[in-house]
Amino acid sequence: MTRRDRVDDADSPDDADHDPGREHPPDDVDSGTDARPSASDPRRIGSVAVTGSDVIDALEATARGGREIVLRITPPFSGRMRARLHDAGAVDAADDPGAAPGGSDGDATDAAPVHLPPERLIADPPAYPTVDDTEDELRASDTPYTRERHRERHQAAVEKWRATVRERLVEAVTIDTDAGPTTVSVSYLG
Repeated sequence: MTRRDRVDDADSPDDADHDPGREHPPDDVDSGTDARPSASDPRRIGSVAVTGSDVIDALEATARGGREIVLRITPPFSGRMRARLHDAGAVDAADDPGAAPGGSDGDATDAAPVHLPPERLIADPPAYPTVDDTEDELRASDTPYTRERHRERHQAAVEKWRATVRERLVEAVTIDTDAGPTTVSVSYLG
């Protein structure tokens, strides 16, 4: 036993508040408040996991169909979250944050999901190739136009677009919250 150990053993519990070598709970714990955001606060999110194909599919579906397809993060929020494909125009009772029974103010059941537009996960998203653009390019080339060539050329243009999008996936994204923007890292699955 060292001299320091003997001195520490002799300290009374009242002396613990004055010993700089001992750990103390943070001041906000003593006051009954918690500085960490609640499970209903999206600022709690540190990283989001999403499949690269979900990002590409969401961007493509939005470009092709005029629907608002997003990547959705649902509460309760934690440090690591998963984002999944969601049609932002489709709402049912399970999607309505106020529909959950037993929720109270600040409870995660009252929290609204976070919707990430897919283009926010892509650095400089390329324009989606339209069928008309592909037809115009084929007709302007020396290759004679046929429906089969048009279909093949458009399919190749879409595959090239998808590959370009995959190369431009970002590593972090800023999400908007009621308390202000927060930046989270993004991990891609698959």
